[in-house]
Amino acid sequence: MSTDRLSDEAAPEPTAPGPETTEGETAEAGTSGAEGQGAPGADASGVDAPGAAGRGGTETGAAGAAGAGAGSGGAGAAGGAGAAGQGGVPTAAALAAAVRAVESGERSADSFFTARSPRAGGTGAAAGSRKNGGVPAPAAGSRERAGQGGPAGGPAGSAPESAAQPAQSGTPSSPQNGPEAHTHPTPNGDGPNRPAPAEHAAPHPATTADLAPGLDGVRQVLAAGGAPEALAGKTAETLGERAAEALREDPWQLLSVPGVRPEQADGFARALLGPACGPDDERRAQALVGWLLEQAALAGHSALEASALRAALAQRSVPDPDEALQMAIAEGAVLVFQDAIETPGARPAADDEDEEQPVRVLLGLDRFAMAEESVADGLARLLNTFEEPSDADGVAPESDEKSADDEGDAGDDKDGGDGGDRPDAGAPEPDADSPVRPVRQPSPAQWEAAATAAPSPSAAELIRAAAHSGLVAHTGAEAARAEPAALIAAARALGLRACGATHTADGRARLSRQVAEATEAFADLAAAPGAPDDAAKAAVTLSGLLAGREGPGRDADGALALDVLVVLDAPQLDLETAAMLVESLADGTRLVLSGDPGMLWSAGPGRLFADVLAARCCPQVASRTPDFGPVGELVSGIGIGELNQVEAPGKEVVIVPARDPGEAVHRTVQLVADSVPRAIGIPAEQTQVITVGHGGAAGTRALNAALKERLNPGPGRFGGFDPGDRVAYSPAPGRIVPGTVTGADAAGLHLECAGAPVVVPRERVGADTVRHGWAITAHQAVGTRWPAAVVVLPGDAAKGLTRAWVYTAFGRAERHLSVVQGVDQALPRAVAEIPAKERTTRLRTLLQLHTVQATADALAG
Repeated sequence: MSTDRLSDEAAPEPTAPGPETTEGETAEAGTSGAEGQGAPGADASGVDAPGAAGRGGTETGAAGAAGAGAGSGGAGAAGGAGAAGQGGVPTAAALAAAVRAVESGERSADSFFTARSPRAGGTGAAAGSRKNGGVPAPAAGSRERAGQGGPAGGPAGSAPESAAQPAQSGTPSSPQNGPEAHTHPTPNGDGPNRPAPAEHAAPHPATTADLAPGLDGVRQVLAAGGAPEALAGKTAETLGERAAEALREDPWQLLSVPGVRPEQADGFARALLGPACGPDDERRAQALVGWLLEQAALAGHSALEASALRAALAQRSVPDPDEALQMAIAEGAVLVFQDAIETPGARPAADDEDEEQPVRVLLGLDRFAMAEESVADGLARLLNTFEEPSDADGVAPESDEKSADDEGDAGDDKDGGDGGDRPDAGAPEPDADSPVRPVRQPSPAQWEAAATAAPSPSAAELIRAAAHSGLVAHTGAEAARAEPAALIAAARALGLRACGATHTADGRARLSRQVAEATEAFADLAAAPGAPDDAAKAAVTLSGLLAGREGPGRDADGALALDVLVVLDAPQLDLETAAMLVESLADGTRLVLSGDPGMLWSAGPGRLFADVLAARCCPQVASRTPDFGPVGELVSGIGIGELNQVEAPGKEVVIVPARDPGEAVHRTVQLVADSVPRAIGIPAEQTQVITVGHGGAAGTRALNAALKERLNPGPGRFGGFDPGDRVAYSPAPGRIVPGTVTGADAAGLHLECAGAPVVVPRERVGADTVRHGWAITAHQAVGTRWPAAVVVLPGDAAKGLTRAWVYTAFGRAERHLSVVQGVDQALPRAVAEIPAKERTTRLRTLLQLHTVQATADALAG
């Protein structure tokens, strides 16, 4: 590693960029929770936090789950605590006692969840749950493939009464109850609406009859409460067509609008309600419960421990957090789950079935619960419906005459850009002309021949694993991406419909090149009818595949017309996207999840890849292919917690000291505009600056302003942009596409992203959708690599550094890495001692339960 500067100027120690906030940059920097739980808000420092958790992005994808209790895990029903109180109504004290008893192990977890709910009129959703893990049985209405029983191979369970019949409480629970049914939509309008508390169902004394129609009415209410009228659009989008009436009746519903903080919602409520407004208003408590869980989702959690949520409510001046949680559960605003706690080094007592396993009580929003259960059910379905190849296989059925060469016709991405997301782009319609063909099964001899021809031992191991399982997990760094490419090439040579999905257009281009290179190794296998010869069609973006713009399209049943799907950069899969993807795969399809466990996790909630690895529910292949070169050697060491000096004779790695943020910005501009092009031969447009956050004296805003002034000065006539500006375009929260401004007109801002034209409507041009892109954060850079990267680490950026952050940021460089270093010893300390922040999820438990159930079914059968 060279400490020589590429420039001749002297160097120096700093302060750091301010935090990168979540969506709208107004999310609060965290709310304290129980120790070890993680804050139910953004990271404590707020630094480079992931983007909004699917807000307005990919649809839930929980089609495989019906109602709040769908799937194998079965969401806990409203009122699942069901503790008895006066007159049979559950009380806050009863709820608190029940939850704490379960958490401490004093009370049976099953007894807590199977208690009868007076409000819901039935047994809790966990009735009949298994003891080892205690996740409720699946509800009726779960979507299952024809001929299948339960998701794990057993019979589907019946719907718990409390989940299937929430309306028995006498309060409407969905929009179907009519426009006069006052409901509280969950944030972003996803999931079923929750009923308003009965005490506040009547309109506010200031009548709603005088409200103007539509958006004008929303502006009217916002103005009356002292809120900016600019919020009207987002408010209407979040709360629906009755947004004005909903806000007048329950001002705290403003908290469900992205970017609004509790203190702002409190001020709005005080202006509308006057003396009637107080911290003990149950509407406020209910809004805070939902907001805290939404903030937890922004930080990656799919659920929170009850103790953490209680503590966060108390910090927000809720007088009785236990009562607030009890009401939220009873009204169906949140769902209750139990999750087994594994003691390190402890072995399960298989001989004693009556021994209780310690559990923790989790609370979560229904849409994340449904997505998590849908993913678990779908992965289990792929495992259980997979058929081992036999010597009788390998002959293509007649329906295979439809050549795989045509697989791009259904939705070939003509514009070639991942940034081609359009406002009208949605899920593809089933292709009635595409037959539903059975998944091809090459014979064991054919698979073995493909493995023998593989270009590396790790690629051969991956091919053999995919031959014998419907789900495979593959781990490895950048060089290991050649192995899934070899699998795709081998599968296509065997006549299978196979492709790989990446998260970015850059990843798609790299995969396409690798598949083309690997195809030569399997030339002797390409004797199967319809074996494709166009490697370019073997690589797609995940968003393009799901939207139907890229890839093979769908068959008559609506499933993706694929036999093998490889998903690269799997750590970036959030729960809702993963649920949509898994539900789109037909029975018997092979799914390979490939990724680098050391990378930053998804912007949305969940940690799907880590949970699949931890559950050990499928074959796992660890690559033995090392990353080469000085940058690869440096990054590989970081992955195991070591920041090593590396030999860099060609100045492949350069450290540039900086004393303060101002000097860090100056050094960065000098590196990008002069030093790297002159000394390394990489032009400025191929160099990417990466820093810890958006704000502060050396965050992306300050760096982009300085870089624009040097590289493309201009007045910023088009919403702060000029033709030639580099931008980071966000077609969906949590995902960015690098681009360049080409112009602007009445239609909006014109960009070129990955060679494709994109028009951003005028009303969407802003920090949430388009930013200057010379400098971005590490989360925004995931999935893309550049010939050169300049990583900026000014002084107080130290609090935002983790091993995963450093590993991801440094790994974005292909040929040259410059580090503007102002954090001193905080950098090696972060690499050695600070792993990625934990996320609270349920997927690992759900997958383990599926495995246990499948094993029991196999033994019984």
